[in-house]
Amino acid sequence: MRSTSDPIEIAFSAHFQDGNLARLRPIRVRVAGKDAEGALIVIDPANGRELAQWPTADVFTVPSRRDTIRIGREGAPAGARIIVEDPSAVAVVRAALPGLGRKRNADKRRQMGLIGLSSAALVAFVAAYLVGVPLLAGRVVSVISPAWETQVGETVAEQVAEIFEAQGGFEICDPDPDSPGNRALSSFADRVLQGVESPFDVRIAVVRSEVANAIALPGGRIYYFSALLDETRTPEEFAGVLAHEIGHVVHRHSMEQLVASAGTGLLVGFVLGDVTGLSVAGALGVMLVDSNFSRRHELEADRFARLAAERMQFDVSGLADLLDRVTGEDAFAEALALLSTHPLTEDRRAALAARTPVPPRVPALTSAQWQAITEMCGGPVPAGAD
Repeated sequence: MRSTSDPIEIAFSAHFQDGNLARLRPIRVRVAGKDAEGALIVIDPANGRELAQWPTADVFTVPSRRDTIRIGREGAPAGARIIVEDPSAVAVVRAALPGLGRKRNADKRRQMGLIGLSSAALVAFVAAYLVGVPLLAGRVVSVISPAWETQVGETVAEQVAEIFEAQGGFEICDPDPDSPGNRALSSFADRVLQGVESPFDVRIAVVRSEVANAIALPGGRIYYFSALLDETRTPEEFAGVLAHEIGHVVHRHSMEQLVASAGTGLLVGFVLGDVTGLSVAGALGVMLVDSNFSRRHELEADRFARLAAERMQFDVSGLADLLDRVTGEDAFAEALALLSTHPLTEDRRAALAARTPVPPRVPALTSAQWQAITEMCGGPVPAGAD
C-alpha cells in the first residue's frame, strides 16, 4: 500500500483556459509530487508539449456544478482554469489533491472572520443602499470581485432555466463544447475580446425558446434564443447582437442592473458569500420581467459592438436592421422581449452608424461557421451567408 509520503504520479483528461482566450482546449494533466509540494502539469495531447505548470500549493477550486471541478491558480490570469468533467477524473482529483478542499475551507473560515469586522460597515452600507444604490450601482459593482459576480451568474443561470422551464421549456440546443457551432461561437467571442481587458470567460449558448431575445447574465454567460435566431437573416445581424451582448458583459451591466433592482438581499449575500438562496431570487425576477437596461447601458454596449465591428471589419448595422425588421411585425413584436430591453432609438441607430473609414467589409462569420450556428437547434439555414 502506498504511504501518504509517496509522490503522486497520475494523469487525467480535462479542458484548459489560459485566461487570455475564452476558448476551451482539450488537455492531459499530470499530477506530480506530493499534495502540498507537487504540481499540475498541463500537456497538449496532440504533441505532448507542456503548456503550463501549476504548483499544487497555489491552486484552488472555483465554484462549479457538483459533478465538475474547476481549478484556478493564484497569480495566473483571472480566467485561467483547468476544468475536469469526466466523473472518473473528478474522483481521481479529489483523492489525489485533498489540499484543494482544505484551501477552500480555509478561505471560508477567513471569510467568516471578516463578518464580525464588517458588521458596522454593513449597517451603514445598507442605509446607503436603501437611499440610493440604484444611483450608485456602478460604484458598488466596481468593488464586487469578478469571482463573486461569476458565482452570481451561475445562480442566475439556474434560475433563468427554471423560469423558462415553467413557461414552456429551456433547452441548450447544442451542449457539446467541441461541436462546430459552439467552436464558431467561441472563436467569434475570442475575436471580439481580442485586446479587451475583461476578467470574465464569455460563454455563449443557443437556447431553444419561443421568446425572441438575447441576454447577457452576470459573469459572462450569454444566451441567444432560437426564436431570435429564426428571425436573424445574416451573419452580420447575428454578429451585431452578440457583440452588443459581449459589450454588456465587459461593462458589467447585468451585475449593475441586478444590484440596482435586487434590494438589500443581494447586498447581504455579497457580505455573507451567499448567492444561492433568496437573496438573489427576488432580484432575478425583477431584472427579467420589469427592468430594462438603461439608455447609458445600451449606448455603451452599442459603442462596444461598433468598435469591435470596425476592428473585425464587419457591418454592425445588421443589429439595427434586425431590430427594425422585427418591430415591423406587429403580431410577433407583442411578445418580443428583446425590444423591451433593447429599444432602438434614433440616437442608438446614429451611434451604430457612426464609424471611421475602414477597409472593405469582410464576413463576420465564414459560411461554414454560420451554417453550423443556424443548425444548432435543427432549424433551416437562413439566407445571407457569404
